[in-house]
Amino acid sequence: MEPAAARPRPVLTAGSVLPEDADRAALVARVHDPERDGPCVAAVRGEHVVDLTALAPTVSDLMERDDAAALVREADGGRVWRLDALLDTPVGRRDLPHLLAPVDLQVIKAAGVTFARSLLERVIEERAGGDPARAARVRDRVQQVVGGALDGIRPGSPEAARARELLVAEGLWSQYLEVGIGPDPEVFTKAPVLSAVGTGAEIGVLGASVWNNPEPELVLVVDSRGRTRGATLGNDVNLRDIEGRSALLLGRAKDNNASCAIGPFVRLLDEDFGLDTVRGLDIDLRVDGTDGYVLHGSSSLREISRDVADLVAATYGPHHQYPDGFALFTGTLFAPTEDRHAPGAGFTHEYGDLVRISSPRLGALVNTVVTSEQAAPWTFGVGALLRNLARRGLL
Repeated sequence: MEPAAARPRPVLTAGSVLPEDADRAALVARVHDPERDGPCVAAVRGEHVVDLTALAPTVSDLMERDDAAALVREADGGRVWRLDALLDTPVGRRDLPHLLAPVDLQVIKAAGVTFARSLLERVIEERAGGDPARAARVRDRVQQVVGGALDGIRPGSPEAARARELLVAEGLWSQYLEVGIGPDPEVFTKAPVLSAVGTGAEIGVLGASVWNNPEPELVLVVDSRGRTRGATLGNDVNLRDIEGRSALLLGRAKDNNASCAIGPFVRLLDEDFGLDTVRGLDIDLRVDGTDGYVLHGSSSLREISRDVADLVAATYGPHHQYPDGFALFTGTLFAPTEDRHAPGAGFTHEYGDLVRISSPRLGALVNTVVTSEQAAPWTFGVGALLRNLARRGLL
């Protein structure tokens, strides 16, 4: 991925990032306030963003409150920012207010291989050994054997067990198929606490990667008791060449500087936006290259193989607790196969790609692709947050 002379920057407005029914939504944001040299928990009310940090010093604290939605809609707050002004801040300008990822102390988890279509692409990556030049040939072989055999199969069911027997007999069984249709889902830690970037920020791809793609996903925000309190959008950047060499390289492929984007806001669950609404969401993707290249994709939660509540239950329970809650990426149906450059090479990112992940009820998460090495270093961790909140008298 070759760098350009100047880093392109998305042009964002309130109208381009808000949900279509923002007037009915309880939306939570985080804002970097240079006057306090740290983050503020905020409510999005129309085109204004209201500081609620005095009532809930962290988003994690807010999610623990049973009255969170009412507080976000109605509570008196402190400072008020114009959303357009927050979105217009140049990347890297810590001296100006700007949006951050709308989660903080929550552990950032991810469920993988939750859609049958993307499941087959993971198998293809593995069989191709991370080499995009071999992917087309491997894809033909896998499709010939598997075809639609996995359509509609419930993971862990007797039908899934029979499909496993068929694939083992054909020499196509894979660790990805195990977590895709077996009894236990793949759940891993995507990124460290506080390392996610928000809408408008640069998102990072390792400079050494030659086969990679965005992963547009629904992200659930869950409290310390395992209750799903809200939803947002995420980009679980995928390095297909590195993970394709070995699934044991998952950490190398997934957890890098600026490789996790979440936002633009957390939409709290309420009477108008519940889990059944979440189960029917469509998530759209658009990638615009600086060379005029355009890629479209979509992912429908109606096609997920494991229910979102089951994914939360696999993450939280007697076997594992999260005192500050967690944010859970739920997987993607999207796995681009169209060629961007050489025939058979498939899609991969280029420097300056503008990635827009959107859903009508959640808004739009927009980021510009750079290398992880060139993205702004992550410097504000848990210790910095605690010291900052203490200085402000909020702890």
